[in-house]
Amino acid sequence: MKKRIQSEIIPAIGTLVLTITGCSTERVAEKPNIVLIMADDMGYSDIGCFGSEIRTPNLDRLAEQGIRMTQFYNASRSCPTRASLLTGLYQHQAGVGDMVSDLGYPSYQGYLNDQCVTLAEALKLAGYNTYMSGKWHVGSRAEVHPLKRGFDRYFGLIDGAGSYFERKAYRVNQQPPRWMLDSLDYDPPETGFYLTDAITDYAISFLEDGPSDGRPFFLYLPYTAPHWPLHALPEDIAKYRGKYLKGWDILREERYRRLMEMGIIDGSARLSPRDEMAPEWDNLSDDDKDMWDLRMAVYAAMIDRMDQNIGKVVNYLEETGKLKNTLIIFLADNGGCHEPIKNRGNYLPTTAETGTRESFDAYEYPWANASNTPFRMFKHWVHEGGIASPFIAFYPQMINGGTMSDQPAHIIDIMPTFLELAGGVYPENHNGKAIKPMEGISLVTVFKGKSLKRDTPLFWEHEGNRAVRDGDWKLVSAYDYSSRKFKEWELYDMKNDRSELTDLSDKNPDIKKRMIEEYDRWADRAGVFPKELIDSR
Repeated sequence: MKKRIQSEIIPAIGTLVLTITGCSTERVAEKPNIVLIMADDMGYSDIGCFGSEIRTPNLDRLAEQGIRMTQFYNASRSCPTRASLLTGLYQHQAGVGDMVSDLGYPSYQGYLNDQCVTLAEALKLAGYNTYMSGKWHVGSRAEVHPLKRGFDRYFGLIDGAGSYFERKAYRVNQQPPRWMLDSLDYDPPETGFYLTDAITDYAISFLEDGPSDGRPFFLYLPYTAPHWPLHALPEDIAKYRGKYLKGWDILREERYRRLMEMGIIDGSARLSPRDEMAPEWDNLSDDDKDMWDLRMAVYAAMIDRMDQNIGKVVNYLEETGKLKNTLIIFLADNGGCHEPIKNRGNYLPTTAETGTRESFDAYEYPWANASNTPFRMFKHWVHEGGIASPFIAFYPQMINGGTMSDQPAHIIDIMPTFLELAGGVYPENHNGKAIKPMEGISLVTVFKGKSLKRDTPLFWEHEGNRAVRDGDWKLVSAYDYSSRKFKEWELYDMKNDRSELTDLSDKNPDIKKRMIEEYDRWADRAGVFPKELIDSR
């Protein structure tokens, strides 16, 4: 790909607007460029500025010059989060109530419906050029490919996961995952290819080759890292090999201490006990310790490489003079992933060393528990370990560097935030279809150092796991997949117990009852179906 630095040709569109109120005037900046970056299957404490030992200097720089939101939420799993993030709706309203299989109901059809607009579609209406490089995973039908949902250019993975080195199937009797460049299928070169690097290279090439029409751009950059399989480059793995022989218990304690020192959490968020699926480190054999060390070293290397690539994007924006007027947001699609995949189920068997091209492995419950420090549970569930996301927003025109906010926010808030900054209008109709109203609120007030005013609670549902966050109260219920029954609702005071260790439902029956009623009303409105009905499909 050619590398060139174009002179910036951005006219001062709406650079100065005078608002006459007595003798006052207000300067309104030009529309910002917007870069939305998302990590895949990454825990709350996996980057440096959120307590990690993993080297992420570029994300740390964005945090130091921007704002960290310490109580930001996703939807607990890949497809639901992406559907909600892209549309400003809850995932059921957008048609992706579960994953990407059609379960026979409109809210569970498995792909974006025509009653929503994507961020790209909404921002195009506001005058933006729109680009995407990375993981789509909100439907494989031709009519919902990125170029059909508002993006001008696209490179990436249409499906959910796959090798970082080549395009091949990883399950028995499965077709290889689909990669695309714009509207054509894509096969990578046989050598010298690594997906995280390619996602960045194509993103920058889209910006370089985009029209010089003075319009701002929106770049959606959802990396697949560090989602399994654990694939990394040898030079990145070498940085971390041996550093995790201390074990997950010590690592959790170290991360917890750094989170406290940074002010991201306080003493009210206690370190949750080691998950029952994670053995005590000292009881492992030396061979097992070495195996687990390698797994976490490869995982860390994947995040390290992602951060290097984020640095390439930031450097490009800086070199071209665009960085000062660019909003950059970073978040994760769910918490750390507990799933064991090596030689399990219908995954293709392998004996290759973890991290290499021929391997297919994950870091499983013990390290995922460390990734989600200080919380409990994982991706898929809606306890804090499944839905709490590290969140960084960088925008020099508005955000004071090095600030933090502990105000609860959610991926449904991204659409109204972008539209406010872009001067856009959310459409009531699009392509002849009525569009469902946005669910979130703009975060611009937080970026300006002010308080959010949210009139309704936040809600979650994924495969039977349910939750409500209303102010400092959180109501949550896990689904027991072995008995196929809902577990009892639990009630937590998030101001004093964000790690969800002390259930207060018996002491506050009226609050519990009210929040269950709030959930039931939302579930009915959003198109959530009973788990047993979905299972019967």
